[in-house]
Amino acid sequence: MTEDDPTPDPVSTESPGYAAAMTELETILARIEDEQLDIDLLADLVARAAELVGLCRERLDAARLRVTEIVADLDEGAGL
Repeated sequence: MTEDDPTPDPVSTESPGYAAAMTELETILARIEDEQLDIDLLADLVARAAELVGLCRERLDAARLRVTEIVADLDEGAGL
């Protein structure tokens, strides 16, 4: 990201939260769909998008597991 270009750096190594990752994915998708895209950036953008998709999947899996555990604990507490 630069001062003139608020678009996230496609090769950033930071691990954003789920919402930030989704926002960055939407930004990357818009850039990829832009007919003016510098082809030299395409591979970097696609690689970053793949990283973000993986991150989102990990966060969804972790949330799913936690919800399942919470529900199981509730069921045990209710004697079900």
